[in-house]
Amino acid sequence: MDDAVDMEHKVNQNSSHYFERVYDVTRLVPVGRVTTYGAIADFLALGSARMVGWALNQCHQMDDLIPAHRVVNRLGELSGRLHFKTPTTMENRLKSEGIIVENDVVQNFKEVFWHPRELDKL
Repeated sequence: MDDAVDMEHKVNQNSSHYFERVYDVTRLVPVGRVTTYGAIADFLALGSARMVGWALNQCHQMDDLIPAHRVVNRLGELSGRLHFKTPTTMENRLKSEGIIVENDVVQNFKEVFWHPRELDKL
């Protein structure tokens, strides 16, 4: 029984640490730019894009200091839109930052895409 409790504690600690790393990178996405779940996963070398999405889904219970609306799927689609307060919140936030969105897809995706590797160039 104690082993199960220890394992659950370790998983929770690892999840929290993983989430914080995802949140730290997400906070760095510049206004007017977007990144992808995969780019964050690649940069952190922590696993799959789905895990990044799962972590970002949890941040909606926190505060607005994590700009999860700037993270889209690899096609520029607002695949996380249904996890916001309303289905249009993500689109509205992106548009307020100058990003063009049509039919839940970021237009000019290649131009506004930001990869965390750009941090290495600073």
